[in-house]
Amino acid sequence: MRTDPSILHVDLDAFFAAVEQRDKPSLRGKPVVVGGIGLRGVVSTASYEARKYGVRSAMSTAEARSRCPHAAYLGARFDVYRETSKAVMAQMRALSPLVEPLSLDEAFVDLSATGLTGLTVDDVHAIAEDLKAAIREASGGLTASVGAGTSKLIAKIASDLDKPDGIVVVPPGTEAAFLAPMQVTVIPGVGPATAQRLSMAGVRTVADLQQLDEEELVRQVGSAHGSSLHRLAIAADDRAVVSDRETKSVSVEDTFETDLLDRSLLSAIGDRMAHRVSERLQKAQLSGRTVTVKTRMHDFTTHTRSSTLAGPTDDARVIARVARRLLEESDISGGIRLLGVGVSSLADWIQDDLFTESEDPPLDLTDLPERPRERVDGYHPGQDVIHTQYGEGWVWGSGRGRVTVRFETAGTPAGPVRTFAVDDPELTKLVRQPPEDEPTDT
Repeated sequence: MRTDPSILHVDLDAFFAAVEQRDKPSLRGKPVVVGGIGLRGVVSTASYEARKYGVRSAMSTAEARSRCPHAAYLGARFDVYRETSKAVMAQMRALSPLVEPLSLDEAFVDLSATGLTGLTVDDVHAIAEDLKAAIREASGGLTASVGAGTSKLIAKIASDLDKPDGIVVVPPGTEAAFLAPMQVTVIPGVGPATAQRLSMAGVRTVADLQQLDEEELVRQVGSAHGSSLHRLAIAADDRAVVSDRETKSVSVEDTFETDLLDRSLLSAIGDRMAHRVSERLQKAQLSGRTVTVKTRMHDFTTHTRSSTLAGPTDDARVIARVARRLLEESDISGGIRLLGVGVSSLADWIQDDLFTESEDPPLDLTDLPERPRERVDGYHPGQDVIHTQYGEGWVWGSGRGRVTVRFETAGTPAGPVRTFAVDDPELTKLVRQPPEDEPTDT
């Protein structure tokens, strides 16, 4: 264990929604919900104004609308989020060469890699303040919450305690006492089903968990996770901050005796592969953000298609769903002789339940039904557009052959609203660099 609180966890506050409020002045201080906006949509991020009405990530958009009908419901703009994320990550890397991104909006930073030693709580608090100021300037005004401690576990939990725009530094030597009064679900891997099992044994808080010896905990939740939970409950976490996760992957592939043309069969094989990948991830206590499908054709040419989630997962359902979509978009004419499914962009932080499917599975942002890639012929709320007379703006709403646009940008006051025919030649989508999370075929 470290003797100084030199690991930071930096978490951008309501990231997607905050970016939308930054770029859309008329939405600042108002409820904003980003995600799928159709009947099957799922909330990705809700602004703090929307959270007051009970809207939260992974909730169905239909339920969110019933709770907060006056919110602005916007489709995701991954290219903008990724560009902003890169600017933020650059500020972290300017502070330390050892940064481990977990998703677009959060990362661990290891201050020990800076050469600084003997850091006090006040030292780390001052460093966090400076980092937050740098992030705010680089991102155009976004805020971040920072947790700091002697381990990843403590830093990540601490970053969630004073949101938004807060700093919590846990003094060395107080880690177990810091965790003790918290609900047991604060420990990574303790989801609803695990918590229920522990509750039946009288374990509801981390303090209760700390009272169980490892042997008893293994009896309650199994050997694979009992030992891990026992260590984490007493804050025994020596995981290193690792910056090279992007180069690692977990994958499964098979070569077939005959070339396969049946999409249903290939889909079923892909599902089984996704579950095998998930099992390997869970065994290694890893999760990943990028799902890749590899196909080798009858003529031995090889293609890969990848899609990147906003956050890491080890959930077989999510991996299978993304892999299935990627496979559906692949050309299988002539037959496939090899199929592979893999997950990369790995992190060693797992928040999914260890035992059963929860009511709120990890969010698959690649499967939002209203993403721009899937609606190439129309407009969706939140989309960037440009008009030859009025300039840049964003889609307020569309339907019945018309599109309503509010003309404003991050650097302007709240702008006017105008309505046009959907085929108006003076109105076009604002083309940006294709986002990296879109599927690629090589």
